[in-house]
Amino acid sequence: MDTCKKAGFDAVNEQGFIYTQLDAIINWVRSNSIWPQPMGLACCAIELMAVGGSRFDIGRFGSEVMRFSPRQSDCMIVSGTVTYKMAGSVRRVYEQMAAPKWVIAMGACACSGGMFRTYSVLQGVDKIIPVDVYVAGCPTRPEALIDALLRLQGKIRSEHSAKNLFSRKQTV
Repeated sequence: MDTCKKAGFDAVNEQGFIYTQLDAIINWVRSNSIWPQPMGLACCAIELMAVGGSRFDIGRFGSEVMRFSPRQSDCMIVSGTVTYKMAGSVRRVYEQMAAPKWVIAMGACACSGGMFRTYSVLQGVDKIIPVDVYVAGCPTRPEALIDALLRLQGKIRSEHSAKNLFSRKQTV
């Protein structure tokens, strides 16, 4: 007897249908089409640029579309030293991004202020915006940013997207 008939699958009647959860579809689409907003503020921005090149190729993960407009991006990658003078601009760009939005803090300076324990440097970008993934290092290697993108994809795939999408109260 055919294995499909044993399992109760009728290829003629059920052709072209896939049954899954709405969360799984939404999260799959969102995780495989992350559009980063590069916020290169210092030396880590060079490593961020390297990730878009042919050697590292973040296009394999659906993140090759670097958008320099916050209204067209959903993932901000803060790379480098955030000063208090720049903090307001970083916050404003984050607020202009459409929901859902995610943030990757890249490098020691963006994560914790790095070696700059001065009055002018913000001691971590998480003081002004919520950070989803931290990437350690000074300078951060491009492989570490690719790992951060994969971790962000894993986080996106585990969200309850359908509930947030259809609720009246918007989550920011």
